[in-house]
Amino acid sequence: MKTIGLIGGMSWESSAKYYQLINQEVKKQLGGLHSAKCILYSVNFEEIQRYQAQGDWEKAGHVLGDVAQSLEKAGADFIIICTNTMHKVIKLVEEKISIPILHIADATAHQIVKSDIRTIGLLGTSYTMEQDFYKSRIESNGIKVLVPNIEDREVINKVIFEELCLGEILQSSREYYKKVIQRLIEDGAEGIILGCTEIGLLVKPEDSEVPLFDTTVIHALESVKKALE
Repeated sequence: MKTIGLIGGMSWESSAKYYQLINQEVKKQLGGLHSAKCILYSVNFEEIQRYQAQGDWEKAGHVLGDVAQSLEKAGADFIIICTNTMHKVIKLVEEKISIPILHIADATAHQIVKSDIRTIGLLGTSYTMEQDFYKSRIESNGIKVLVPNIEDREVINKVIFEELCLGEILQSSREYYKKVIQRLIEDGAEGIILGCTEIGLLVKPEDSEVPLFDTTVIHALESVKKALE
């Protein structure tokens, strides 16, 4: 079994879910008392979020690069970054290590293609929905990506940072997300990417009439698959 290096804390709410999912899947695959060989380095999200807001992605990338370096030295065989948004700086992180990083968008795109879906709606932080670092990775697989309108994007982003990252799960926000999902479906979306690792804490499969692709679940299970190869 390979050792998974997790860069977490962005936010710790979803990082805890990663840890749970990974260990549950290892137990499911191997049985008995088996659990995952993994090393979790949880960063201070306040610092990372400040760099995001300032647009200082280089500094944020160097922080995560140093973390990845520590995980490699500690014995990790590969890295997963437990957040969608910070894959924006993956090249800066890769420059500091010799082990691979399992990209969350690649794992997600693979599942979308397997489902024979060609038009997908994307929910996430404003950075993820509006910038190309994530969407282009999905689109390179022949998938058309739809994002909500600007008003919806602002609300979605606010819910992520002001509620979900703080562990607040509000029914009013769930209802709003459901309306956004419905609007994306009306625009042609055949499925929805929950492209922020916290959104799966709020939105469930029963909240959508089309398939949901929860990136936290997909990324965690794909990391186990790689660890057990």
